[in-house]
Amino acid sequence: MKKINKTNILLWILQIFLGIYFINIGLMHFILPTNLPDFINWMYDLPDTLHYFIGTLEIMAGLGLILPWLTKIQTRLTPIAGLGLVVLMIGAMIWHLQRGEPRNIIVCVILAAFSGFISYGRWNVSR
Repeated sequence: MKKINKTNILLWILQIFLGIYFINIGLMHFILPTNLPDFINWMYDLPDTLHYFIGTLEIMAGLGLILPWLTKIQTRLTPIAGLGLVVLMIGAMIWHLQRGEPRNIIVCVILAAFSGFISYGRWNVSR
C-alpha cells in the first residue's frame, strides 16, 4: 500500500487556493469594479500602469502555482511562481505600510508565508 504524503496534499491545497486567489485578484486589477469593500479600496489609488503590471504578475503566478504540477510540464516553474509572489507581497507590504494599513500588511505576510512554503516545498521536499 502506498503511503500518503501529507506534505504533498497540503502543498496542493495551498497551490489551488492561492492560485485561484491570485488569478482572481489579478483579474480585478484589469476590471476594477466599483464599490469595492473597504479593505481593498486601496486599489482605486494605484495608477493604471501599476494595475496592469501587478495584475499580469498575479495572474501569471497564480497559473504558475497550479499548471506546471498539474500537467507535470516544467514543474520547476511552480517554486519560481511562489518566490515571485513572495517578492510581490513584500512590495505590497511596503505599499500598505506607507498607507498605515496594518490589516492589509498582515494579509500580505500570510500570503507571502504560504507562497514561500509552496516554493520551498516544491523545490526541496516534493521533488
